[in-house]
Amino acid sequence: MLSQLTRWQLPLPLGSKNRYTITILLFLSLFLFTVFLFSKRAVEPTLFLYRDLFSQPPPFSSSLTNSSSSFSSDSTLSIAPPEPAHSPTHPLVPPNSQNNSFRSISDELSVQDETDPVQDNESFGVTDDNGGDLSMEGVKECNFYMGTWVKDEGYPIYKQGSCPYVDEAFDCQSNGRGDSDYLKWRWKPDGCDLPRFNATDFLARIRGKRLMLVGDSMNRNQFESILCLLREGLHNKSKMYEIHGHKITKGRGYFVFKFEDYSCTVEFVRSHFLVKEGVRVNAHGNSNPTLSIDQIDKTAKRWKRADILVFNTGHWWTHGKTARGKNYYKEGDYLYPQFDSVVAYKRALRTWANWVDKNVNPKKQLVFYRGYSSAHFRGGDWDSGGSCNGETGPVLSGTILNNYPQKMKIVDEVLKEMQVPVKLLNVTRLTNFRKDGHPSIYGKNVTAGKKVSTRRQDCSHWCLPGVPDAWNELIYATLVSQQIGTKKKIQ
Repeated sequence: MLSQLTRWQLPLPLGSKNRYTITILLFLSLFLFTVFLFSKRAVEPTLFLYRDLFSQPPPFSSSLTNSSSSFSSDSTLSIAPPEPAHSPTHPLVPPNSQNNSFRSISDELSVQDETDPVQDNESFGVTDDNGGDLSMEGVKECNFYMGTWVKDEGYPIYKQGSCPYVDEAFDCQSNGRGDSDYLKWRWKPDGCDLPRFNATDFLARIRGKRLMLVGDSMNRNQFESILCLLREGLHNKSKMYEIHGHKITKGRGYFVFKFEDYSCTVEFVRSHFLVKEGVRVNAHGNSNPTLSIDQIDKTAKRWKRADILVFNTGHWWTHGKTARGKNYYKEGDYLYPQFDSVVAYKRALRTWANWVDKNVNPKKQLVFYRGYSSAHFRGGDWDSGGSCNGETGPVLSGTILNNYPQKMKIVDEVLKEMQVPVKLLNVTRLTNFRKDGHPSIYGKNVTAGKKVSTRRQDCSHWCLPGVPDAWNELIYATLVSQQIGTKKKIQ
């Protein structure tokens, strides 16, 4: 018995011990390798950064070349090869593993004073699903903004009356406008065709992202347009909604529309000037508006949240809306007794540009600035009897087509000075053509026999469907062109 016990207590032979150790190590290595593969697949990003293919609009080919040569700089965006598109019901990111910033987006954005710093989000994504239009070989030498409007019976992209997000002021057909030819024009650049707008592909490109339009009512005009365009790509339209339950009205300045299947939002933030509006009390106790052209607008805390930003300002920089420059403009604590609106516009735009340079990460965020949209008042201005009713077709020739306002020359100058690349949606010339596209007297319903004054017409905003749809087609074309730059090295 003692000899048996002693035999069991003896140490294992050296060879057996080594075999036992090797077996354990093999199992452990296999386990760790399996964990590594699973973890790598789980955290591998499915979204990629855009590559900056646009700088200033003319010429388009040179902007492509310049961005290609500066690809390695810290300030430029990059892009990975496209991945296959998924249908809305099969998102790239599984529903249970979506970006945390979108799980509680309603709670996060409903806090009015919360400042949400730019998160370390994944980079932008692209897809191949564009109905066969993604080749766009000629686009590399194409300036999107030099062209003309051509008749296209396939337009509008969404039917009049089909979109619930068009407010009354832009719903011209429902308000009694009888002609419809103005709906059937498509913007055609001289050197190429824009890709047909594909709402499903657009949504796939902004999956998990926030697209935010910041500006005045002209940007709200564009905001309503893009909601209607993207809605066309949804099988289940109930999965698109305003997260606070708000209906779009001109009285409210903040909207967030969520697209559930894509975990993305399209947002609007009202900011008439992009700089800080204020109020002063005069010696008689009356309140008068002021504008601090050296301070960014208070809504800027929201801008930081966005992945794609579309800014505009311009139509409020008129004498009528800026107290004719008298006791209105401020820098620091100094209120100018009289100040020129053009100089004020330039200084305000530089204030905005400085904010972008300091707060936008060009590797993770994409910035557009939409240029000045042309108005077409005859015989006066918006507040002095100007009119545009009765126009049923675009201007196809004349000096008006080459009109380029001083505001746009200032925009060009400021954008060239910036460190962060900003893509200019230079829509001025393409809107010069479209004197037929404004609501004019059809900003209110006239079908019930109501008498509508023709002395105050809207010749600044645009009917929807209509011209702003082309602005959003240009955004889409810009996103598609980023993908083109990855298929073939740009010379």
